[in-house]
Amino acid sequence: MLLFAFIPLALLSVAAAEDDIPLEEGVLVLGDDNFQAAIDANQFVLVEFYAPWCGHCKSLAPEYAKAAQALAEDNSEVKLAKVDATIHKKWAEKFEVRGFPTLKFFKNGVPQEYSGGRTADTIIEWVEKKSGPAARDLATKEAAVAFVEANKVVVIGFFTDLESAEALAFNTAADLDENAKYGITTSEEVFEEYEVTDKTPAVVLFKKFDEGKNVLEGDITKESIATFVSANYLPLVVDFTSETAPMIFQGAIKSHLLVFVPATHEKYDGIVEEATKVAKDYKGEVLFVTIDTAVKDNARVTEFFGIEETEIPTFRLTATTPNDMLKYKPESEELNEENFRAFLEKFKAGELKPHLKSQALPEDWDAQPVKILVGSNFEEIALDATKDVLVEFYAPWCGHCKQLVPIWDKLGEAFEDNEKVVIAKMDMTVNELESVKVSGFPTIKLFSAGGNKEVDYDGGRTLEEFIKFLTPDEEEVDKPTVEKDEL
Repeated sequence: MLLFAFIPLALLSVAAAEDDIPLEEGVLVLGDDNFQAAIDANQFVLVEFYAPWCGHCKSLAPEYAKAAQALAEDNSEVKLAKVDATIHKKWAEKFEVRGFPTLKFFKNGVPQEYSGGRTADTIIEWVEKKSGPAARDLATKEAAVAFVEANKVVVIGFFTDLESAEALAFNTAADLDENAKYGITTSEEVFEEYEVTDKTPAVVLFKKFDEGKNVLEGDITKESIATFVSANYLPLVVDFTSETAPMIFQGAIKSHLLVFVPATHEKYDGIVEEATKVAKDYKGEVLFVTIDTAVKDNARVTEFFGIEETEIPTFRLTATTPNDMLKYKPESEELNEENFRAFLEKFKAGELKPHLKSQALPEDWDAQPVKILVGSNFEEIALDATKDVLVEFYAPWCGHCKQLVPIWDKLGEAFEDNEKVVIAKMDMTVNELESVKVSGFPTIKLFSAGGNKEVDYDGGRTLEEFIKFLTPDEEEVDKPTVEKDEL
């Protein structure tokens, strides 16, 4: 009796925890004290990590609230929530939030990246899809054949027991995959159709290119499935497009050999053929990608790698870590099998050093109150142990950076005669630093006097707030008048 009495009490405690969570326009407001309770109490939760000053967050807010209200009206099991990541840093750090807004979808407590749109309709469409079955039930041979024929790539799990550890791992992997379509079957006629002859669990990927079919070898776990699908989902040498970009850079393969060459180049086919020879031997380790430099939308990729038009065709290698993307430049830019292999062998042996972009130092870098930093003078100025140096890391095309320019210039003027404080800026589209990593723009960091401690600035973006941050113990600093509008 005690056991049965405990069960409803436990359920009531979960409900009570959820009832205690405040709502704003239908959105759960989470913080340090109630975040885990909200995740535990709900099977599906979409969480927005935001900053109050973020313009993109402000634009998303009405659409996000509209989606939350619509889901509530439909009695959906999906809840929408938000966390002020500038206050509740514990959760932002745990889930590796690098910019705003960042959205994470929690299904049974397991987080995954949100990759949907930013309107109410597209948010609803995405969460409804993610909260449904992860893999299509292929109960008949006809259903399976139609599924394979209708798609360029599909992954099918063959199981005799849908409650087995392998089947559960398959469904989890399917749920976490944003790209491939998954099917699952226990039908003997489907087993026979695709020549799965024994009754042991199997995972098979069918595709309309390269080998046509791949079979997962070894243990079936969510990790092994993810690695298997990532290694086989794309062609050995894949074209970079807006459709393939997320699969390339958000997939399980973290090293990429990027070939920059126009598709119309006279040697294009030959270059791809040479790359394919090497790609076969590095399958699952290094993904080979061609980037058509004649496509206007790809110009930013070329710019990101600091590649001049006169260098094309050429290639680069990237290795992505949790906090950074390391870039490697070959000594010889010959686009042939021999050079590709030699370069990758040096990479595997740890003999390559990352290539860092650096802008030439402008002659007038210190002529204005805001100092200009580049790769060559960064350490001398920013890491001057006698001064507090506040640096804005920006991109010229960034809208928020453009809005910050007049405030940053006035901040420089406010501290122009202060020998202990330097205000500076650095264009991170043409400069890179080994010691400082930036994942969004603008990023503002203080390099403090004494020990050069690096402090991320996440406060407001008015002149007064910047000044208060730099002079917390001073009542007033001589400064120009400015309107108190935040970005």
